[in-house]
Amino acid sequence: MKAQRLEAALGHRFARPELLGQALTHRSFGSPHNERLEFLGDSVLNCAVAAYLHERFAELKEGELSRLRASLVRQEALADIAQRLALGDFLRLGEGELKSGGSRRPSILADALEAIVGAIYVDAGFDAARAVIDHLYAEATSGIDPGGAGKDPKTALQEILQGRRLPLPRYGLLATHGEAHAQEFEVECVIPDLGIRSTGSGASRRSAEQQAAQRAITEIKP
Repeated sequence: MKAQRLEAALGHRFARPELLGQALTHRSFGSPHNERLEFLGDSVLNCAVAAYLHERFAELKEGELSRLRASLVRQEALADIAQRLALGDFLRLGEGELKSGGSRRPSILADALEAIVGAIYVDAGFDAARAVIDHLYAEATSGIDPGGAGKDPKTALQEILQGRRLPLPRYGLLATHGEAHAQEFEVECVIPDLGIRSTGSGASRRSAEQQAAQRAITEIKP
C-alpha cells in the first residue's frame, strides 16, 4: 500500500515494482541498492530538464540555460521535491542511518529521487520518466524568471523586493532536528508587506534559507 501511495504521487505505476524497491534501498540496508539507478537517473534528469528549458526559453543563451538547469537539479532542489513526496517515509535504510536521521538527510533524499527517475526510465522509457519529471517540477518551474537565470533564490528574492522598493525579507530559525552530526535546520522567511511567510529545511541553515526563499518567490504575484 505504501508503494501505491508513492506511485500515485509520482504519477507512474511500475510494471516492475522491484525497480521502485531498489530505488528506495540505501546501500546501508543491503543489496541490490540504488546507486546504479541513481547514476542513470542523474543523466535522465539532466536531459529532461535541459529539454524543458530549451523548449520554454528560446531566447536564452547556452550559458544561461546551463546555470538555470544547475539550479533546478542541485541537491537542495531535489531534496525539496523529495520532502514534498514524503520520500523519507518510504526509504529502506540500515539501522545506523535510521538512528542518525538518514531519512531526513538532503543528500540521501536527493540520491533516492534520482534513483527513482532511473527506475522509471528502465521500467518504461524516457518519455515516461520525463512526464514524471515535468510533474514533479511543476511548482519549481512555474516561477522561473529567465532574467534571473542561475541566481540563487535568496539573491533573486532580494532583487525582486528591491525592484518593488520593499524591505528585505527576514529569516528566522524555527527549529533544529537530529543529532549534532546530522542536523536538519528549519527556518522561515517573512515578508510582512506582502503577507508572505514561507518555510524551508536543510542540512545547513543556509540551504534551509535558500529553500524558504524559493518558496517565497513562488508566492509573489506578478
